[in-house]
Amino acid sequence: MKAMILAAGKGTRVQPLTYDLPKPMIPILGKPVMAYLIEHLAKYGVQDIMVNVSYLHEKIEDYFGEGEQCGVTIGYSFEGYTNDLGEVVPQPLGSAGGMKKIQQFGGFFDDTTIVLCGDALIDLDIKSALFEHKRKGALASVITKEVPWDKVSDYGVVVADDEGRVVSFQEKPARDQARSNFASTGIYIFEPEVLDLIPADTTFDIGSDLFPLLVARGLPFYAQKRAYDWIDIGSVTDYWSVLQSVLLGEVAHMDVPGVQISDGLWVGLNTRIEWEGTVIEGPVYIGSGCHIEAGCHLVGPTWIGHGSHLRAGAHVVRSVLFEYTRISPGAHVEEKIVFKEYSVDRAGTMSHVSEFDSSEWGNARDRRARSRVVAEVAKAA
Repeated sequence: MKAMILAAGKGTRVQPLTYDLPKPMIPILGKPVMAYLIEHLAKYGVQDIMVNVSYLHEKIEDYFGEGEQCGVTIGYSFEGYTNDLGEVVPQPLGSAGGMKKIQQFGGFFDDTTIVLCGDALIDLDIKSALFEHKRKGALASVITKEVPWDKVSDYGVVVADDEGRVVSFQEKPARDQARSNFASTGIYIFEPEVLDLIPADTTFDIGSDLFPLLVARGLPFYAQKRAYDWIDIGSVTDYWSVLQSVLLGEVAHMDVPGVQISDGLWVGLNTRIEWEGTVIEGPVYIGSGCHIEAGCHLVGPTWIGHGSHLRAGAHVVRSVLFEYTRISPGAHVEEKIVFKEYSVDRAGTMSHVSEFDSSEWGNARDRRARSRVVAEVAKAA
């Protein structure tokens, strides 16, 4: 079996995190989401993995290289072009169009292939899913996950007959119009013949184009109903919720890094905590090289990225601070994600540093420092 990871999207719903990161590189416990996917594939003996890339492609390629650190072989297919000025311009081809480009170039898809979106955490039993795919003689299979009926409007749902054969799809249907509560998880199993159905040199999507074509032609296309963990990072709000769940230990096989120095508190190397007047209510992770000044109050679940500096009396409650974040004296950050020049609250409302007055911002001495100082939290004291 081979694998394809879809990683060419821009991730607009996860901005501002994706201003500087492709969506598959968003970290969970300090490690990119895509790294967990690759480790999971390797666990099931999948060795050859293709990744389509486009937006900020170099961030993915530089991190994973050719896969040697994960014990697999990774190849990349860039979707875009170089203009007359020598600039590399991203131009995604759609999930299916990207696969067609790979197939035309080198014929990679000569075996059964599992296709995964690069922005979700899963613990799918791949061996069992492959067995069902083969047993039914499927040309294509889509892995589904049952969701509550009051949540169906958040998903694309798959409608299948009693034997699991897909008959139609509904994209984010209203509750009273939904014919199914099984969501497509962006995990598919394809036989090589599926690639012959995808037109060349055109934008073509798996869900909106390829799947309706399979149904229209009456080809053996099945949905698998499986119980497994599927944690999708579809929005900034989802990301906040995922990290809260992970730090609370609600996601299996996800361990907080660092050294546990007290109940609910983990720290990285060379971190300095001034304990006078400081209160830490876990679970809290404080990354390497952080400085927590006296009188700070941290309430978990909270993640503080490496190199961050919390000034005296700062309060951080159920929040995620990316690396090199600076929190001003007495500032209060509650249920926020802080990323470089931006902060996002639990509801998804984004603020930029320019919207706030901060002496700390004015004292930043260089461009790099300014990109790490978050004036919003200085003002919110």
